[in-house]
Amino acid sequence: MQRLLDQIDPERPVLIAGPTASGKSSLALAIARSQGGTVVNADALQVFDCWQQLSARPDADELAQAPHALYGHVPYTAPYSTGTWLREVTPFLSNTRPIIVGGTGLNFTALTEGLADIPPIPDAVRAEANAMPHDAKLADLDDDTRARIDTANPARVQRAWEVLRATGRSIATWQDETPPPLLRLERATALVLNAEKEWLNDRISRRFDQMLERGALDEVRAMQDDWDPDRPSAKAIGAPELMAHLNGELTLTQARERSIIASRQYAKRQRTWFKARMKSWHQVDAEDP
Repeated sequence: MQRLLDQIDPERPVLIAGPTASGKSSLALAIARSQGGTVVNADALQVFDCWQQLSARPDADELAQAPHALYGHVPYTAPYSTGTWLREVTPFLSNTRPIIVGGTGLNFTALTEGLADIPPIPDAVRAEANAMPHDAKLADLDDDTRARIDTANPARVQRAWEVLRATGRSIATWQDETPPPLLRLERATALVLNAEKEWLNDRISRRFDQMLERGALDEVRAMQDDWDPDRPSAKAIGAPELMAHLNGELTLTQARERSIIASRQYAKRQRTWFKARMKSWHQVDAEDP
């Protein structure tokens, strides 16, 4: 850890990406404590106010050790997108030394490569997309768009379909007209945590059990009377599975097992994204920090 900290310029912004449960937040906090700066969230689920445990947001002790921003500040009923995140992160790029950390690769790509200025999606289009099967939406996309997105990720496919339906132009076309990035990669220290599969799988299992011990099921129970699986907040891994348990559709053991499997599958998709899109970032062994 100390060797890594000694290599980080305390005057430059820091970007920390990595798969779920790889230790990103611990590394960000260590940098903030030793060098100063504000830990800024880049995770798409940790923004929501409903998921303290289930999204592994920093706890009160961690929040007291260094300034943190963009955690748990969005109502669970609200929409949230990479564009929204970019607008919210912008002030921290000039007002403080940001240590931006998270597992949502698209946020980092948008920050360092730019994001197309796509108009908001009308509610009617979103409702239409929600009612369509994944394969039908995928079939409507052009070849260029399919080549650029993670076609196994329902949220990415739906986003691409919505853009095409609402604007009449493919998301690939919009991306080709992307404005300059807010933070060029050469101006930051960019780190990707790499984790060996078995090591990470064990961490994922143990962390989910800790979430359950600390009240994750109660967080989901609090949402039971106002649950909408189409909301962005409902995409938290473990939330649909634990809700199915509360509704009598799964035992707690089954919900736990399915949540862990879903988390491992998500970690695999993250690793694929980082390998393809973050080759120029400094690669760090997750077991060392």
